[in-house]
Amino acid sequence: MGLLTGKVALITGAARGIGRAIALEMAKEGADVAFTDLAIDENGKKTEKDIAALGVRAKGYASNAANFDEAHSVVEEIVKDFGRIDVLVNNAGITKDGLMMRMTESQWDAVIAVNLKSAFNYTHAVTPVMMRQKSGSIVNMSSVVGVSGNAGQANYSASKAGMIGLAKSVAKELGSRGIRANAIAPGFIITEMTGQLPQDVRESWEKQIPMRRGGTPEDVAKVAVFLGSDLASYVSGQVINVCGAMNC
Repeated sequence: MGLLTGKVALITGAARGIGRAIALEMAKEGADVAFTDLAIDENGKKTEKDIAALGVRAKGYASNAANFDEAHSVVEEIVKDFGRIDVLVNNAGITKDGLMMRMTESQWDAVIAVNLKSAFNYTHAVTPVMMRQKSGSIVNMSSVVGVSGNAGQANYSASKAGMIGLAKSVAKELGSRGIRANAIAPGFIITEMTGQLPQDVRESWEKQIPMRRGGTPEDVAKVAVFLGSDLASYVSGQVINVCGAMNC
């Protein structure tokens, strides 16, 4: 349908998983795609090749998204290479789960830095670009546990709740400049990471989902496409749960 034709999308942490799915789905809709990952290794190069095969411009950038200066340098490089940035998807993230009483300071700090600080870093870096354009869409990849919390994931839940607050604040602050900001809260999504869970654990998760299945990265990616497109031109400051009615 070409919903993103003429737009440039930047997705962080997109060499694999949900980020890769978003990059490919946006490319299918006509967007030129810049993406980052900690290193552009074999996975990153394959993602770059697969995006380019869809007939759009594509380039991967090595970036520690949790580093403020690196994030700004990468955004400057992307603007030089692509000319503009219309959509930012803050997707970079990690988990270091553990019960509160056993969680170490390093577990807490690492998750907050990669998940939440990275979103601040890239949002801060693209804001002047989007303000000059007088348009832009920022999408923060949160989680249902950022909405409702989850035992054993205090650090992850806090980081994902923070991404919701960040999106809502940016939406109010930059709305007058034509910039929208929203959050997506995926539920149990079948990825390489969740695929490593024992079968009985996956089945117990699926029993909690009214639609009786885990989501796919493509389920999430299509919502990201909607939020990045002009179809969502009056949608800002919102949290869209993609969870098969698990969190409603």
